[in-house]
Amino acid sequence: MEKSLVLIKPDAMERGLVGTIISRLEKLGLRLVAIKMLHPSKALAQRHYAIHKDKPFYDSLVSYISSAPIIACVFEGKGAVEVIRKAMGATDPAKAEKGTIRGDFGVHIERNSVHGSDSTATAEEEIKLFFSQDEIFSIES
Repeated sequence: MEKSLVLIKPDAMERGLVGTIISRLEKLGLRLVAIKMLHPSKALAQRHYAIHKDKPFYDSLVSYISSAPIIACVFEGKGAVEVIRKAMGATDPAKAEKGTIRGDFGVHIERNSVHGSDSTATAEEEIKLFFSQDEIFSIES
């Protein structure tokens, strides 16, 4: 079964949207198999966003995601990465469709409430950054 990482960012945490975001993903048939609250270190944020290291917004991304506590989750399900990407909507909330997480809750391109892995390969690497294997559970239906 495919897995994907979801990070609920500081702006969503501040506005009490954790339950709503998790509920939306569960209603799509995804299973929550790992969850934790953490305050990411700058080093973790740099590793997480390493793909963007040469982009002008890299430092801002790192500063923002490490500025306050977040929720890290692993969801599992058929086509989990694509299901989550569609549910999140476009990265820029101004371009995201209403009814998507970012379209409904995002306030700015960086303060867009959630991060989700963009491929199964990326998901595998991102999950390892935030979770050890013994923190991920299999839930039988």
